[in-house]
Amino acid sequence: MAKLSEKIGYGFGDMSSSMFWKIFTYYLPFFYSQVFGLSLGEAATLLLITKLWDALFDPLMGIIADRTKTRYGKYRPYLLWMAIPFAVMGVFTFITPAFSHGWKLFYAYASYILMMTVYSGINVPYGAMLGVVSDDAQERTVFSSYRMFFAYGGSFLALAIFEPVRDFFGGMNSTLAWTLTMVVVGAICAVLFYFCFRMTKEHVVPVFKKEKNSIGKDCMALLSNRPWWILLVAAIAALLFNSIRGGVAAYFFKDYVGQLNSLGMGLTLSCGMFLAIGEIANMVGVVLAVPISKKIGKKDTYVMAMIGSGVLSIVFYYMPQNVLGVWCLLVLQVIISAFAGMTFPLLWSMYADISDYSEYKNGRSSTGLIFSSSSMAQKFGGAFGSALILWILAAFSYNTAQNAIQASATLNGLNLMMSWIPAGGCVIAAIAVAFYPLSEGKLKSISSELEMRRNREGASL
Repeated sequence: MAKLSEKIGYGFGDMSSSMFWKIFTYYLPFFYSQVFGLSLGEAATLLLITKLWDALFDPLMGIIADRTKTRYGKYRPYLLWMAIPFAVMGVFTFITPAFSHGWKLFYAYASYILMMTVYSGINVPYGAMLGVVSDDAQERTVFSSYRMFFAYGGSFLALAIFEPVRDFFGGMNSTLAWTLTMVVVGAICAVLFYFCFRMTKEHVVPVFKKEKNSIGKDCMALLSNRPWWILLVAAIAALLFNSIRGGVAAYFFKDYVGQLNSLGMGLTLSCGMFLAIGEIANMVGVVLAVPISKKIGKKDTYVMAMIGSGVLSIVFYYMPQNVLGVWCLLVLQVIISAFAGMTFPLLWSMYADISDYSEYKNGRSSTGLIFSSSSMAQKFGGAFGSALILWILAAFSYNTAQNAIQASATLNGLNLMMSWIPAGGCVIAAIAVAFYPLSEGKLKSISSELEMRRNREGASL
């Protein structure tokens, strides 16, 4: 049984990652199109290409991490090595240089590609640690719940402080304010990763066959892993749901909700408040994930939560555009976010389970490759989600001029992007996981068999 301090320490890692991830997802499209000076099309293509690079780099980072050997373990040392570069590149991503438009575009590509490379360099090994902090499937679900609880806590912190700190340094239209805000956030993130490194340990050392260094065999084992393919589809769909819904929120509140403020209707709900309250609800969902999954299983809990998120997202569309309607949107945000909060600790725990399944079936766990390829899938979802936001905005003729009044068709498009469109991702994720084959009973059998193998093969070394 792992110590409480290890579970908290492990949570600090995703608390750090999530602070950056939520800022990139929710504010970077807005920053590029409204502050940095890119068109919607340029920003969409930039986000798609850079995040696709990030996704493709993940498996390579997983292979590297699997073959790392230090006195700190395989994955844990990257938390120390990459903490400061992670913070520094976050700041550089939100710098607006005084260049010509072409060179500014080049800078945006270069800085964000480097940022995403560093992000993979620290986040892939961090994620893979879940497979080696414990060999017990239920214990890994607990670790995953701590991870996601702190992740949503980090997201809440980032969203709660981002706009006030930015306003303190000069406001939404000040390029320097965005940069200085990221200095504050980056410093917090680096400290959190350092404490994650200090407070955690790698307890499980999988025993591989002699051909352990064969990258080709690792990849073939992954491609033949049916549960991994199922979670791949679910992860992409879930990230489409989260990235579209979260990424369009800044536009939705600026224009859809903002029109109510312009009419003097006394509405005080801001985008930051809306998103931050959602993160608190996510944390509630994480807390509920463990007891509910113990009762009905990980698979059924995941499917139930995704269906709930999708149905309520559709209800979101039909709320009236008045003060009462917007407060109803906040209530829906709380419930939707609580459902969504249940899904991610279950998803990451299931990734650790399929690592055991791979070792059981093929004699090769390839934990880093499995987690990195799974992270790759989520980043594909995030990449297409971020790009889709801007492409759909362009399709609905969104006017990027400051203080522009949007057409009614554009406002309807913003509402669709907060409701029906992301709900489609929920449906796909729920259908995919309905076919997930690793039941709790099957996992107990696999765990027992692996424990005997590790003890037997470890004793023969």
